[in-house]
Amino acid sequence: MNSKAIALLSGGLDSTLAVKLILDQGIEVEALNFVTPFCTCNRKGRCEARHVAEEFDIPCKTVAITEEFFQVIRNPKHGYGSGMNPCLDCRILMFSRARERMEEIGAAFVFTGEVLGQRPMSQHRQAMRIIDRESGLDGRLLRPLSARLLEPTIPEKEGLVDREKLLALQGRSRKPQMALAEEYGIADYPCPAGGCLLTDPGFARRMRDLVHFCPGFDLNDVNLLKLGRHFRLSPEARAVVGRNEGENRRLQILARQGDSFFEVRGCGSPVTLLRGEADQEEIHLAAAITARYSDAQGDEVEVHYGTDYATLSEAILVTPAGEGELTRLRI
Repeated sequence: MNSKAIALLSGGLDSTLAVKLILDQGIEVEALNFVTPFCTCNRKGRCEARHVAEEFDIPCKTVAITEEFFQVIRNPKHGYGSGMNPCLDCRILMFSRARERMEEIGAAFVFTGEVLGQRPMSQHRQAMRIIDRESGLDGRLLRPLSARLLEPTIPEKEGLVDREKLLALQGRSRKPQMALAEEYGIADYPCPAGGCLLTDPGFARRMRDLVHFCPGFDLNDVNLLKLGRHFRLSPEARAVVGRNEGENRRLQILARQGDSFFEVRGCGSPVTLLRGEADQEEIHLAAAITARYSDAQGDEVEVHYGTDYATLSEAILVTPAGEGELTRLRI
């Protein structure tokens, strides 16, 4: 009987425990770690999934689903959650890719650390059934932490997995998982709930704006959303204002052909990046916003701008933007 399975491993506590439960049944495990530009679970400089895989001595493949996921965000079949998180469509995409890997290596099933009732959009019974069906894994998607509360899967029915050794967890409390981690000697784990920027209200507003005004967005656009203060100057143009030296440098790195920079020379000043088609009105607004966040004194401030940050060959005299204008334009 086939005794190989594919794990979806984030490196968080739930998926770590799921791997432990399946390994303890003598089943060979290969892990897949799906990554998008919106993941927030990994601690700086460390891939949590790879760390867990090394601890358990199992192979782990990192799978980037950036472009496919962008398509999901643009038009999610099952809609968004509280922010811009298309959770059902995201799970279906990941599990579909896991099914392909399962078939490729001849594994018997796919499993995940999902817990019934833990997340409101994707982890209730109806959502789980939709995910199972639309990913092509109906009957072969096992959730070890909640398995005894769900219908038996094919590997359980066939005796490959002992259902009695699986768990019956449900709800949002993490106390049972933390107790299990202590029992198993698992001490070094990150944010137990994982994380996705698309659920953050502030980031979700920026993402919603990007999808609406720039539906052909790319990875560079998304990375730009993670920096600075954002202002929508027109349907075609937005300004991003650096909040510190690190962000000022990142804006220069992320700039692409056609972008313009703004800065007040000779005093403490943010770097502002203006992206999109802009006429004199948008240039004036970007300069006024830059002046507002600079240390320049006076009713009028000279702001330098241009497409080459090293020279900023143009200059404009502006009145710093007022709070009302900032509020009106802020994304």
